[in-house]
Amino acid sequence: MALIPFRRPARPSRFEKLVQPHLEAMYRFAFRLAGQQQDAEDLVQDVVVKLYPRLEELEAIEQLRPWLNRVLYRHFIDQVRRRGRRADRPVSDVVEPEQQATFLDSYAADVPELTEQISAERLKPVMDSVIRELSPDMRALMLLHDVDGWSQEDIARVLEIPVGTVKSRVHRCRASLKKKLLERPELFQQAGRVEQ
Repeated sequence: MALIPFRRPARPSRFEKLVQPHLEAMYRFAFRLAGQQQDAEDLVQDVVVKLYPRLEELEAIEQLRPWLNRVLYRHFIDQVRRRGRRADRPVSDVVEPEQQATFLDSYAADVPELTEQISAERLKPVMDSVIRELSPDMRALMLLHDVDGWSQEDIARVLEIPVGTVKSRVHRCRASLKKKLLERPELFQQAGRVEQ
């Protein structure tokens, strides 16, 4: 009697084939949200484990990447609300140096007082501090739109909100950041000046 060779169940390979091409993008998105490598890895792993039993549902989804990002985002927000924490890493740790320069320039260009008086070295730590004051969902929105260059339509699809809501939130976030930056006296002190 011939032995029948052991075959792996078809389910894991179908799941892997479906999700594997999206894991790197999911990790990048999770890192933007969480700000730390370990937290991002845990976030992706939690979502993958949560989705494993839902293979048939995943196979029926036409555009899987936005759907996966939506699930990842919701899971992140649920975690943040449960833990009651805000972003705990400065944006300069999450954003590549080239993107930082472009990002800072975009805000400084809209506020002449910043462009004329403040070097990027002085602006970065204050910007980090101001961004940490944002709620996690506003911080994520700002990083996705202003740093990663996601379109408002893509953000609306991931967050499942109207494009008009994305536009107004981006506008509010930018206005809030500019206001907070202008309220920081340490930005406008002359170099070498010592506070009395």
